[in-house]
Amino acid sequence: MSEHGTVGRRLAELGITLPPVAAPVAAYVPAVRSGSLVWTSGQLPFVDGALGATGKVGEGEGLVSPDRARELARAAALNALAAVAEQAGSLDRVRRVVKLVGFVASDPAFTGQPGVVNGASELLGQVFGEAGVHARSAVGVAVLPLDAPVEVELVVELV
Repeated sequence: MSEHGTVGRRLAELGITLPPVAAPVAAYVPAVRSGSLVWTSGQLPFVDGALGATGKVGEGEGLVSPDRARELARAAALNALAAVAEQAGSLDRVRRVVKLVGFVASDPAFTGQPGVVNGASELLGQVFGEAGVHARSAVGVAVLPLDAPVEVELVVELV
């Protein structure tokens, strides 16, 4: 998808190319527009069609590190932006990011979910500036689809 407006230039400056919209893994669509709002389905951290990692987030052997999970949250947010762009026609139509919900498949001892979800929040700020400032939830869960470490949902308002 080509982005030629202000947001497209910002993405290029950041060295970011929107990925193709991730194919649903069950019976749903990637995003739905209702009036001026676009709601994304939960987006996993697919990169080039594969999950960037699997497993629980935490400290210790066999776990996805919080730093890696933060990168994966960023990748999931990029997938969410691709779904928004498909509904909106262009990310330049985004007036503001309203809400971000991040789910983190967490080891029982891990309580750093907000830091992980910052990977998505910071990307939105870089891409949209003040319009990327949003309400947010960062939720620890036992397991996510396909054993993904993170999942991200967005609600955006369009002009």
